[in-house]
Amino acid sequence: MRLPSIPLAASSGGHVDLSSLQGIGVVYAYPRTSPPDSPPLEGWDRIPGARGCTQQSCAFRDHHAELAGAGARFVFGLSTQTTAYQSEAAERLHLPFALLSDAELRLARALGLPTFSAGGMTLLKRLTFIFCHGYVEQVMFPVDDPGRNAQEVLVRLGRLKGQAYS
Repeated sequence: MRLPSIPLAASSGGHVDLSSLQGIGVVYAYPRTSPPDSPPLEGWDRIPGARGCTQQSCAFRDHHAELAGAGARFVFGLSTQTTAYQSEAAERLHLPFALLSDAELRLARALGLPTFSAGGMTLLKRLTFIFCHGYVEQVMFPVDDPGRNAQEVLVRLGRLKGQAYS
């Protein structure tokens, strides 16, 4: 599937248009991160798959060099949170990659990404996709173990290595 040309605000500043990036990239979508001094949304623990956003981001941080070594030129986190909110999380978690904001749900709608509602917000369900030269090559959904997602992506990248891309 071709990625649509939709510039997304990045926690590192500016905008990123995934469709224009050349090379292999990974995007992991997550519902939301909560600031450390705030409680989770009411009922958050009862929503299947909601917990684990910080754990997932930290796993991609911890495996960032390995992902690059496996061919991923780009790694991004994606949520419907605002860039200001994401920037706080990226700084607090010491992420070496940008978090992308789809606060207007433009990418989510264009790709048909799964969402759910909580606390009056529309949030992305946890999924990961690998893209190359503007095309989605693989999708991982559902992501059952957020803490192991980066390692699962490494396995997938190993399988893709050497294949011809769109």
